[in-house]
Amino acid sequence: MSESRRRVGTREKIQQIALELFSEQGYDKTSLREIAERLNVTKAALYYHFRTKEDIVVSLFDDFLAHVDDIIKWAGEQETNQETRERIVRRYAEIVTSPEAGRMIQFVQGNQSAVRDLKQSTDLFARFRQLNNLLIDPAAPLTAQLKASMALGVMHIGTFGPIDIDATVEQRCAAALEVALELIST
Repeated sequence: MSESRRRVGTREKIQQIALELFSEQGYDKTSLREIAERLNVTKAALYYHFRTKEDIVVSLFDDFLAHVDDIIKWAGEQETNQETRERIVRRYAEIVTSPEAGRMIQFVQGNQSAVRDLKQSTDLFARFRQLNNLLIDPAAPLTAQLKASMALGVMHIGTFGPIDIDATVEQRCAAALEVALELIST
């Protein structure tokens, strides 16, 4: 295995373990030492990849935003129509339902005070606005525009929301996608 692939694997493992600990204990109560211990590495080895917990969180945001940016870039190269809007929602659903993004979104929901002041948090909301704008048909009636603007939120709520529904995660994701697609239909 090449050195760069090993570093990427280590970086992802650090992110995964950090998110697990942040979920278990909260961001503020988790230390770099605990992350290193869970990884069975020295703190110095962890420092090679990330100097602070904030650096880990920033890297998670950057990875997530890169996926969202791919959708925005792709959508900008497409004709604006219903088919493109549906594909945007489907592509976003693929991101949101991935295990990595799921952990990231749950982290953000559970640790809002820890991410509130990060520049990446502001960037994340700006990207959601961009995606929402791509879903809205400005020629549609106001009610249709409002419905379309809710589609991405439905993906989050349906997948991660505190809804007491007797369904598997996969069933919730599929249902959330179906509702989101209904919301953007004109």
